[in-house]
Amino acid sequence: MKAKERLKSILERDKEIIGEAPHRAALADFKRVAEEYFETDGGYELSVREGKRGMEVVFVCRIVRVKNFRTLR
Repeated sequence: MKAKERLKSILERDKEIIGEAPHRAALADFKRVAEEYFETDGGYELSVREGKRGMEVVFVCRIVRVKNFRTLR
């Protein structure tokens, strides 16, 4: 069974769209931007996958509230 699990792991890594290091870096950047606009509860998810017309990036975070801020005119 170990050989089968190892092969499955290798195949899954080969089809990954984004590697572990770029995934961590992108998630950290999205988290930083989200925290500028929202008070979050610390739950974050980032996925990159093949879509119908290219790739899709989905970032999800759970928030407590939207922060108030003023825009410059």
